[in-house]
Amino acid sequence: MIRFYFHPTPNPAKVALFLEETGLPYAVIPVDTSKGEQHAPSFRRINPNGKVPAIVDTDGPDGHETRVFDSTAILLYLAEKTGQFSGTPEDRPELLSWMLFIASGLGPFSGQAVHFQSAAPAGIDYAVNRYRREAERHYQVLNDHLAGRDFIVGETYSIVDMSAWGWLDRAIRVRKGADDPLGPYPYLKRLFEAVESRPATARARNVGIGHHFKSGYDEETRRALFPSNYPPAI
Repeated sequence: MIRFYFHPTPNPAKVALFLEETGLPYAVIPVDTSKGEQHAPSFRRINPNGKVPAIVDTDGPDGHETRVFDSTAILLYLAEKTGQFSGTPEDRPELLSWMLFIASGLGPFSGQAVHFQSAAPAGIDYAVNRYRREAERHYQVLNDHLAGRDFIVGETYSIVDMSAWGWLDRAIRVRKGADDPLGPYPYLKRLFEAVESRPATARARNVGIGHHFKSGYDEETRRALFPSNYPPAI
């Protein structure tokens, strides 16, 4: 059984998609990051970095309970555990390269683009331009790579496509104000729509739907999501 620590945001969504694609048994444990539940000592023992997603595999290697945190690490771990969605052995170097491209590039720059356009104080034009343009550059890199290809790595759908889907789903916020945010990237849009059409994707979107996560954006939420912006209590 997988204990899946979840909030409805892009990185947990990738893991939800993998779990639904494979049918691995799992239990959702909501972590309301807008309330600061990711900073609780009980959760920090699972992910010392205080971020979602994280999993605890009660049937890990040699039957030991195993924790894994960070969406990229979780996808790699689960792909190895199940032998699914990791391509061929020959694909491995390419798969790792693109997984880390998403983990270090597409994901963080997309997240910062959203932050500076929608959450940061107004007037930080340099940061808005920097992160949005870099996110768009990552879109273009993927779009160019996908010309003449159905998937990012190899000949079949893999965890790389799942990982990209999690952040491409936020394109409307990354490219805020664009009528068709993936329109300038037709091959990337085609990939997103292919993943979006899978039955497992619809199921992944329903993960956690019965839990009431905090909505709205107040001081509690700002302190929970951006604690480094506030001086420590003395």
